[in-house]
Amino acid sequence: MLEKIPLEAFRVFDAAARAMNFSRAGRELNITQAAVSRRIKGLEDHLGAALFTRRGRNLALTPDGERLFQRVRATLEYLEESLEPFRAGTGEIISIAASGSVSHLWLGQRLKDFGKESPGISVRLLTTDSPSELASETNDLVILYSTGEHPRWNLTLLMKEVLVPIASPDYLASRGLEPQALTSADIAALDLIDYERFNAHWISFRQWFGRIGNPPKGKLPRPRLSFSTYIMAVEAALRGEGIALGSLGLIEEHLRSGALVTIGNDRVESGFGYYLGAPRFRALSPEAGQLHRHLLGGYQG
Repeated sequence: MLEKIPLEAFRVFDAAARAMNFSRAGRELNITQAAVSRRIKGLEDHLGAALFTRRGRNLALTPDGERLFQRVRATLEYLEESLEPFRAGTGEIISIAASGSVSHLWLGQRLKDFGKESPGISVRLLTTDSPSELASETNDLVILYSTGEHPRWNLTLLMKEVLVPIASPDYLASRGLEPQALTSADIAALDLIDYERFNAHWISFRQWFGRIGNPPKGKLPRPRLSFSTYIMAVEAALRGEGIALGSLGLIEEHLRSGALVTIGNDRVESGFGYYLGAPRFRALSPEAGQLHRHLLGGYQG
């Protein structure tokens, strides 16, 4: 059916549906009201359905018209976004990929700051926990959970992974607990908040207790809450629902603000970290290089 309908008819229909007035739609498209009316009639004839109801000068979309308008509007918006890189006077769009926890806890604010410093540069953030999507060479930059080596990306350390139990001050105060006085056995007996390990190298509470110098004796209790993502576990800790594992580099803002505090004196370094990756086999664009330098600025270790 589509090959029989002039594509311009959909642009005319979109303008008429937004304006609910054929004359205003014509002015927007630089055609006459009569031309709008002819194109709408032709589209209705092709589809075999009325798209507008007409009561004098007032227009309203029929149910068929409303359904078509939603799809046509979404299609035109998608096309407009796809054409943005070709628009004269616009710069390159930089794509960067990061996991959900990195994007939410660490990267988002830094991209906001970069936007203020470089308002002429557009950034597209791909948030995914899929290893293949994170390391895809369609990205300009990536942030990878790694030991520092990758065949396709030159990696620079942003932060080592150091894991420590964390909780909100309100949670601890409501139970009369002094955070630094708690032993591993004390922590194990509290409301633990855990998350699913989708990567064999990720560390949840069971692995963390197994790596510290003085683990609690006996069988570990099940976590009171377990979430599908790390960020959901951190958010539960922020709400005062219990104790989660904090990756110090990722939660630094929450620690600095006092929304979260560390508990006990045990720390576990996993041997992994979060690394900023630049392509190994192609040069960065000047815009991507600016973002790379911004993200590395003063934050390595």
